[in-house]
Amino acid sequence: MKAPLKPLGLYIHIPFCKQKCVYCDFYSLPREEGRMDDYVDALCAHLTETAPFAAGHQVDTVYFGGGTPSYLGEKRLVKILKTVLKRYQVARDAEITLEANPDSAGDWKALKVLRKAGFNRISLGMQSACDEELQSIGRVHTMDQVRLAVEAARKAKFDNLSLDLIYGLPRQTIQRWAENLAAAVDLAPEHLSCYGLKVEEGTPLFAQRDEADLPGDEEQADMYLFTVDYLLRHGYRQYEISNFARTGRASRHNLKYWTLGEYAGFGPGAHSDFGGVRYAYEKDLEGYIRGVRDHTPMLSENDRIPDLDRDTEWVMLGLRTVRGLDPKEFERRFRRRFDCFLPFLGQCVQAGYAVEEGGRWHLTPRGFLVSNQIIGGMLDALAEDKRRRAEAAARGDFRVDLP
Repeated sequence: MKAPLKPLGLYIHIPFCKQKCVYCDFYSLPREEGRMDDYVDALCAHLTETAPFAAGHQVDTVYFGGGTPSYLGEKRLVKILKTVLKRYQVARDAEITLEANPDSAGDWKALKVLRKAGFNRISLGMQSACDEELQSIGRVHTMDQVRLAVEAARKAKFDNLSLDLIYGLPRQTIQRWAENLAAAVDLAPEHLSCYGLKVEEGTPLFAQRDEADLPGDEEQADMYLFTVDYLLRHGYRQYEISNFARTGRASRHNLKYWTLGEYAGFGPGAHSDFGGVRYAYEKDLEGYIRGVRDHTPMLSENDRIPDLDRDTEWVMLGLRTVRGLDPKEFERRFRRRFDCFLPFLGQCVQAGYAVEEGGRWHLTPRGFLVSNQIIGGMLDALAEDKRRRAEAAARGDFRVDLP
């Protein structure tokens, strides 16, 4: 009897963009249009040569991220997707997502070509409904272009649309944020991603941070809690710290990251968790093109992580989701009791940061606000449990600490 195929996600990084936003620390390259064709050739070659390693897998999600994938143009995008469909075993109902910016996604005929080729989900970088805010962060589109892009996507028969928004922008008030949310909901997307602005070192915004008049932590927290409540009232359930969806429309690809699913990334800066190995490619466009062509090293990271050592990741990622942590899954997967977390989780319950429902533990919206601290406490509990078990083993006590 044939073994069932394992699910696999593919991430394809498109590093090109029209203009880099002041807050962006992703690997993206403006003014490199002349390298697009060579890059697409390298991507297709890399996808082709990697395909045999995925023979035991069925691809059920494909995600084109960036950069600005829509800036690549429909012909190049179709060429890449055709390579995927030809070389990999792709599920009939696979979720195939294209990230797009409104200024390069307003032509419904081009979107129709993409829809016909197999793309069935668009993630549109709206970010704000206010042109003044968009300009302040270096976005090259307007709110009118957002509306036109949504209209074009619907006309091209895309029925799975996500909008990205950012709160905590320069000079933003909670009233302005509420207006942005309302404008996004009025566009009736199936999914919304709402991220708090992070000022990353090395970005133009980091250099301007003292003069940018950014909302403080408390103001951002108020915006976040308002978001959770407002979107729930309008039919969007939270399923991860920053993500909300109508029933059945959560991002299947992103869920792989939070549930330790397998995914293979392609392109400079892309990360993978495939075949028990976590690896990443150098953030170097020319190095990637050359590496594929000449079969020279391209990796910046390459770590084999045994399944039993993934407990830290399991806790960290699981606590980002509304599903949270299942003690039975932890005990089955890592062969030890979940009890080591209970004293700390009890403290979180008392503080209103966590709840136990249906046998699972998950954070509340207020808990998500301090998730880094909570994850730190959970990892401390895990480290203490490992220390205790190591001491027991040193004493010759090898009893399995499971029910």
